[in-house]
Amino acid sequence: MTALLEGRSAIVTGAGRGIGRAIAEALVAEGAKVVVADNGASIAGEEGDPAVARDAARDLGKNALAFSESIASPGVAKQLVDLAIKNFGGIDIVVNNAAILRDAFVFRMDPRDWDAVIRTNLSSAFYLINAASGVMREQGKSGRGGKDGYDWGRIINIVSSAGLYGNLGQAAYASAKAGLFGLTRVSAMDLLRANITVNAVAPFAKTRVTDIIQPANDAQKTYKERALKIGAHHVAALVTSLASPAAKSITGQLFGVRGREVFLFSQPRPVAKLVVDTPATLAQDLTAKLGGQFTDMTTDLEAFNTEPLV
Repeated sequence: MTALLEGRSAIVTGAGRGIGRAIAEALVAEGAKVVVADNGASIAGEEGDPAVARDAARDLGKNALAFSESIASPGVAKQLVDLAIKNFGGIDIVVNNAAILRDAFVFRMDPRDWDAVIRTNLSSAFYLINAASGVMREQGKSGRGGKDGYDWGRIINIVSSAGLYGNLGQAAYASAKAGLFGLTRVSAMDLLRANITVNAVAPFAKTRVTDIIQPANDAQKTYKERALKIGAHHVAALVTSLASPAAKSITGQLFGVRGREVFLFSQPRPVAKLVVDTPATLAQDLTAKLGGQFTDMTTDLEAFNTEPLV
């Protein structure tokens, strides 16, 4: 490795397993010191196990530190940032990767499950950005990273194609991930002048999420088979690149990564306009004049059900 991130300090949530662990490994390999934040819960967010973070940090060596509390509260997120500062001297990179799943059709979902998913997948990311970004701004003013302006600040949010396309039974998960991209955009705007970049990455890789997919048809079965071929190290490579000095001008963007393929996603912008003449016929006019440009109901599983490059 090239010691690309020598001197940097990072926090990676959900870093005990899967994509998060691959990201933590890649950052450490490039010279960063990393707090492995993972409460060891199941994919549903239950039955935490502190050994998950502890074992991952041990395997990563002296430049890794375990944190096993849930950060789904502002106070704990601040404790996590304070831990990085105390042990590593600052905080330069934040990767919001932690997520849970509690899938159900909207007409069957327990509102308590909705609340848990939103709290873990979206609110905790805000809490951590809120706690870390102020520290990053002050570090820039104090000269951390050199006298030419602080360009070490990197925030990378792990989103999902489910939040962009939608997927059956994933109202809470998709809403949280869509909200996380909204948080990415606004954070990028808020932190632009401080030279802190904020980007989103939608990963396609073998994870606990793909492991639990129960195919309802042949297309979903094929999707799962393909997804299980894709290693998480490809996601880690993109995240590490976005954390590097060369990526200082990349902010507010939405990327996807599937094996050796990296996608730059478009972002919602108007594609057509209709001037209303008669409100009474608006619905008919929408269909007749704009219907050809309506977005179809393709799910993310269907949209990316092609052979990956691995």
